[in-house]
Amino acid sequence: MAEVVIVADKEAAGTLVAAEIVRQIAATPGYVLGLATGSTPLPVYEALKTAAAGVDLSQVRGFALDEYVGIDPAHPESYRSVITREVVEPLGLNPELIHTPNGALDGIEHAGADYEAAIAAAGGVDLQILGIGTTGHIGFNEPGSSFASSTRVKTLTEQTRIDNARFFDGDISQVPMHCITQGLGTIQRAKHLVLLAFGEGKAEAIAGAIEGPVSSACPGSAIQLHPHVTVVVDEAAASRLEHADYYRYAYANKPAWQGL
Repeated sequence: MAEVVIVADKEAAGTLVAAEIVRQIAATPGYVLGLATGSTPLPVYEALKTAAAGVDLSQVRGFALDEYVGIDPAHPESYRSVITREVVEPLGLNPELIHTPNGALDGIEHAGADYEAAIAAAGGVDLQILGIGTTGHIGFNEPGSSFASSTRVKTLTEQTRIDNARFFDGDISQVPMHCITQGLGTIQRAKHLVLLAFGEGKAEAIAGAIEGPVSSACPGSAIQLHPHVTVVVDEAAASRLEHADYYRYAYANKPAWQGL
C-alpha cells in the first residue's frame, strides 16, 4: 500500500521531499535520481536549493522520465533544456551525469534500449519523482500502457497535448505528437517512487491511482504494485480519497526512523 502524505500546499510538499532526497544523498553520494518535468515537481527542485546547501552533489546522477521525439535538444521546451534549467544549473549538478532519452529521429529505433542499458549501468534509479496527468498517466505512459513496458516511443493523447500546450505558447500544433518515455516496468524498477499531485484537477487521477482498481486504464495505478511508494498531495488533490482520514492518522503516528 502506498504511503499517502497530505500536506497544506505544494511548498510544504517540496520541503518534505527535498529533505528526504538530501538525507539520502548525504548517505550515498552517487545517489541516482529519477527526474520528472512539468510544473508538479518544481516545488521539490526549488526546495532543494536551500536543503542541499553545503551538501556535495557532484556525484549525483539523474535520469529524466521522458523526452519529445524530433525536438531539438536546444529547444527551450525539450526536456533536456528543462532539466538543465530547472535542476542541473540551480543545484550545480554535473551535467555529464544527468541523462535524458535520445529523441532524435536518427537512431530512434534503438533509443529506448539504449536508455534502459544506461539506467542499468548506473545501478538503477534510487528515487523516482513522478507527477500524474489528468488522464492518469505517469511519465508519458498513456491509458492502455502495459505495466511491463520499458522505455519506448509513444503517441501522445490529444488531452496530454492540450495539457502541454501551455509550455508552447498555448499552441497545440507546436506540441510534438510522439515522445520517448520510461515504461511502467522501468519506473517500477526504481527503489522508491515519490508521486506528487496538487490541485483539484488531479483529484480524480489520484483517487484512481491510489484507491481504484489496478488497471491499464489508469496507468498511475501501477504504483499499487510497488513495495515503496510515497504519495504527497495537497488537500485539493486529496479531496476524492475515501480513506484520507486514515492516511492522515497513519502518517501522524509513523515511527520517525522510517523516513519518507
